[in-house]
Amino acid sequence: MKFLIAILSLSLLAASCGSFKAKRVDANESDEKGLGITDNWMSADTTQAIADIIKQIKAHPGYAKMKARHQTPKIFIAEVQNQTSEAYFPIGDLNDELLNELSLSGEYELVDNQAREKILNEITYQNDGMVDPATVKKIGKQTGADVMIFGNVYMKPEKREGKTIKEYSVNMRMTDIERATELLRTRTKVFKYSEKNASGW
Repeated sequence: MKFLIAILSLSLLAASCGSFKAKRVDANESDEKGLGITDNWMSADTTQAIADIIKQIKAHPGYAKMKARHQTPKIFIAEVQNQTSEAYFPIGDLNDELLNELSLSGEYELVDNQAREKILNEITYQNDGMVDPATVKKIGKQTGADVMIFGNVYMKPEKREGKTIKEYSVNMRMTDIERATELLRTRTKVFKYSEKNASGW
């Protein structure tokens, strides 16, 4: 009897170990499969939200006024902040997607927020006499931004009898630095619905 139990246990263990399978999928299939696992924010949500934000920016009356004053606006991104209750919300991906789309448009010059301190350290080093004077970059020649972008992401959940709907709100605004006036603000929302039965998902 003990021998039979041992054989069955080993068979179950082998079956469980051999049941895992992975494969590469495209973004659309990944999103569809992901919806069967989680109702959290996913990569497709980031792509959709930023595409909508960029579309709204270009359609806003304040955008035309900004372009008239600054033909190629120099933009400083003050990071979009995660104001949701989800500690693992991919805010870094959202910021990167925003930067990528602004860069790809070719309509802006991006002032590198994240690299500023490192750039300053390098310029300081170059001006300390350690570098060939012919190649030294001068202090005080960095480009000043014309416009700053600020943003926040919020999430409001509603739950009842195992059903949940999450309302994500991505809010951004552009501010003219010299005048300290708001040029425009945009908002896009993403809704995620899920149901959970008594035995789990």
